[in-house]
Amino acid sequence: MSTTDTTLLAQVGKPGRYLGLEPGAARKDWQEARCRIALVFPDLYEIGMSHQGLKILYHEVNRRHGLLAERVYAPDRDLEELLRRRGEPLTSLESRRPLAEFDVLGVTLPYELCATNMLTVLDLAGIPFYAADRPHDAPVVLGGGPGAFQPEPFALFFDALLLGDGEEAIIEILETVATARAAGVARQEILERLAAVQGVYVPLLHPGGGSGPRVRRRVLPELPAASEPPIVPLVRIVHDRLGIEVARGCTRGCRFCQAGIIYRPVRERRPADILASARQGLAAGGFDEVALLSLSTGDYSCLGPLLHCLMQECAPKRISVSLPSMRVGTLTPQVMAEIRRVRKTGFTLAPEAGSERMRRVINKGITEEDLLAACREAVRLGWRRIKLYFMFGLPEEEEADIDAIADLARRVHRETGCRVTVSAATFVPKAHTPFQWERQLSIDEGWAAIDRLKRRLAGRALGFRWHDPRQSFLEGVFSRGDRRLAPVVAAAWRLGARLDGWSEHFDLEIWRRAAAEHGVDLASYLRARDLDERLPWDHLDPGVSRDFLVAERRAASAGRRTEDCRAHGCQGCGLCDFKEVRPRIWDQEAQSLASGCAGRRTGGESGKGGPAVFRYRLDYRKVGEVRFLSHLEVIGLFYRALRVAGLPLAYSQGHNPTPRVAFGPALSLGVESEAEYLVLTCERPIDDPAAACAAMNRFLPPGLQVARLVRDGDPGAGPLEVAYRVVAPVSLDAARVAAFLAADRWELELVRKKGVRRLDVRPLVRELGLQDANVLTLVLVAGGNRPAVKPAELVAAVFALGEEAAANLQIRKLWWRASTAASGRLRDQSSKELL
Repeated sequence: MSTTDTTLLAQVGKPGRYLGLEPGAARKDWQEARCRIALVFPDLYEIGMSHQGLKILYHEVNRRHGLLAERVYAPDRDLEELLRRRGEPLTSLESRRPLAEFDVLGVTLPYELCATNMLTVLDLAGIPFYAADRPHDAPVVLGGGPGAFQPEPFALFFDALLLGDGEEAIIEILETVATARAAGVARQEILERLAAVQGVYVPLLHPGGGSGPRVRRRVLPELPAASEPPIVPLVRIVHDRLGIEVARGCTRGCRFCQAGIIYRPVRERRPADILASARQGLAAGGFDEVALLSLSTGDYSCLGPLLHCLMQECAPKRISVSLPSMRVGTLTPQVMAEIRRVRKTGFTLAPEAGSERMRRVINKGITEEDLLAACREAVRLGWRRIKLYFMFGLPEEEEADIDAIADLARRVHRETGCRVTVSAATFVPKAHTPFQWERQLSIDEGWAAIDRLKRRLAGRALGFRWHDPRQSFLEGVFSRGDRRLAPVVAAAWRLGARLDGWSEHFDLEIWRRAAAEHGVDLASYLRARDLDERLPWDHLDPGVSRDFLVAERRAASAGRRTEDCRAHGCQGCGLCDFKEVRPRIWDQEAQSLASGCAGRRTGGESGKGGPAVFRYRLDYRKVGEVRFLSHLEVIGLFYRALRVAGLPLAYSQGHNPTPRVAFGPALSLGVESEAEYLVLTCERPIDDPAAACAAMNRFLPPGLQVARLVRDGDPGAGPLEVAYRVVAPVSLDAARVAAFLAADRWELELVRKKGVRRLDVRPLVRELGLQDANVLTLVLVAGGNRPAVKPAELVAAVFALGEEAAANLQIRKLWWRASTAASGRLRDQSSKELL
């Protein structure tokens, strides 16, 4: 997308997604790079910016001389339609270059329902869908991520796919492409060279269908020590926090879990490196939450002392530490006590199955008493809401096992008194797991299970949420599909399938029509498979042997436990060679870590020890492309900037403390300003306001600039007079100005969140005058808990502008001052002295 064309940004929802001005983003010289990759996440910015894997590869590439990585996220429907209407290509965020100019498009495949989003990106880039149809100079389309282990429904869209860890492999791939391009070899030879890279699968050179030579997964022996500074999102994302990978891999052996197979063995990051990454990331990004990430964070061998060290440093700054992937058995009272020190949201556990028998089938390894004990401890420590995750349709399941889900939720409520929310979804068998041969429930069977749970979970104390069985159906089709589905995907895209992971966009009927066009029975992919049947993904080797999976399937039927190899010795999965590939555990550092941070604290607990009385007004500008950030998005950036600057902020009390910061009246999206302000309350005086301003300006994106910090400069809550300069794309009629100023009343219909209201805007206009044929000055009254009119609304109405002309008004706020209706004290407060 050519975001330099601001008329396009003004017409889309959440334009901040497409600006590419994030703090921490890399901006390298295009001409100096010998190979350039656009890292594509085939979903919206809010999802893609939360994805840890893409961030790891982004920094891994950009810290290498001569290599360049930029980011691309799937556009929302509104932007896609605008780009098509105007004939413009989708571009990267950083340099805003068309994707066709890159050497490689690296597409993450995070889940099954993102296939059509990938086709949207390819189409808007002008790149043919099928690898066989691409010209010599087209970018190499490379896939990776968990979806690469069963890519067959989409395989023909890719030139190559990487199986396994990408940190080392991505560099080899880019160097291979760069060398081949420099030598001018044919596209076919580029693919042949890529196929020689360990872990790379080239579908055009492979018969697929489970036959042919096996492609072995790439395994990174040890996690790198360093983490790069974070990319700070401009808009609110799903996981808006500093994520730090503490370990990769899990050997708990849950039989439904594909990640537990494809990310083995367990490789922990050294505790000292995690602490260093946290300190660096918080200093650079200003986050209020650190998340310790892994498939099972509770199994990290140094978790207790590591968490204590982090909380000693983070709690005084009101920074929370979260552990998104915790098992019941590892959620000790000590761990729970640490994470509750800053803020308490919901308490979430994943029993997965309601009955003890089913938990033995899936090898979950927790008892009902384990679960209840964890919930009782959570309530003792102050949590008041509990969420439980389950699956239904698991192998060996009976109706009594579904009822056990509701029974367990009711028992949790009885023992804790908390409101309990149950979330449940249809089990989807995954490739490379012991359950890859199992049958999946039909849509009707999924709805029947949901209806059964609805009846049994009725009552005010229990909540119930479920995943749409129609989406689970399509996930199941792709999770075990074959290459016959590629034309179905392309046909569904042509029929309008987009953003299928979002319920508001998902339409199964489109997929049924597409399948009918190509004579494909989608439901047939949900059937059970025979053990001796060749599976479409059999040629892709995750490193875990088929014999191990078969043995685990039989163990499931017998309800037999398989122990974790971390504590009980090798279980014979076949992955480790115990030389390069082996578990990497840092349990020997737990004691030294505990002693090293004993008693360590940084600063006092914020918000304690009496009321804070030091107030400052911070004046700032918002000009250029940052005018397309909403008021809430600017608030989020300033919260981070204030933390980066290390200001002694005061915080609210309660479960979720927030900085005591009050922002001035909201600026309309797309309006620039020379005179914005916020008022912050501090626990003590700011030592060096100029240095604090400089630190914030180094962090904030271009165009969002702090002018100064002023002690006791609060303009109060009264009305303000606000001046604007408006440039119109057409000439403005001076007679209309005179008519408006002469009028006693001027009523407008204004559309607001609560509906349409009529408002007399004449008393809100203090000045209105033409400076030039298309340049207007305007002074409005705003704030003071009174209704307000937006400058664009007023100008469009007074001059009877059409929709296009109104959308292209250029508006800049120039200054504010306390209204003449306010007290003399407030009238002295003004931003005009900044000019």
